[in-house]
Amino acid sequence: MKILLLWCHPDPNSYSAALRQTAADALREAGHELREVDLYALHAQGQFDPVLSPDEKRSYLVDTDRNIAAVQPHVDALRWAEGWVVVYPTWMYGPPALLKGWLDRVFLPGVSFGLGGSRHRPIVGALTNIRWFCGITTSGSPWWWLRWIGDPGRRLFLRGLKPLYARGCRTTWLQLHAMNYASHADRSRFLARVRHTLSRVRA
Repeated sequence: MKILLLWCHPDPNSYSAALRQTAADALREAGHELREVDLYALHAQGQFDPVLSPDEKRSYLVDTDRNIAAVQPHVDALRWAEGWVVVYPTWMYGPPALLKGWLDRVFLPGVSFGLGGSRHRPIVGALTNIRWFCGITTSGSPWWWLRWIGDPGRRLFLRGLKPLYARGCRTTWLQLHAMNYASHADRSRFLARVRHTLSRVRA
């Protein structure tokens, strides 16, 4: 498969960076073609602004082509992909602001969805090229606490965005909970789980 791997973490020496590298290695070794995006690096280089500007908001539905052109490399990568993987830390029960901003600015009308024509069918998915999605994240909260509050990060990626993809799109979710108390052995086991799971992904 052609796979877009999106990473969002400010520290290139973090455990999250190790997760990103493990995921990339496993997918390449399984024969998949990857395009990698480091959101923090792009932001630091002035190549990506996560903030949806007032002008972009005004033209959100009436001049979609203009907004798409402003983030064209990201749109092209998303349209190229048959699957995409996001690696990020869970902060305040969701993705970092930079990643949320990427969704705001790239998952645009005409890219990820179109209007459905009625209040009972508000949108129609447009990313029918996406046949597999994988989320890889860590969280300070234990699993039972996230379950109790509704697990908003997981719901965003696995429920909220899934209708935008191809019918029958497969999903994979890998999460290391209670990261603040994870031992070296815990972190090593999770890396091994990521490698094993992604090495088995097939087209």
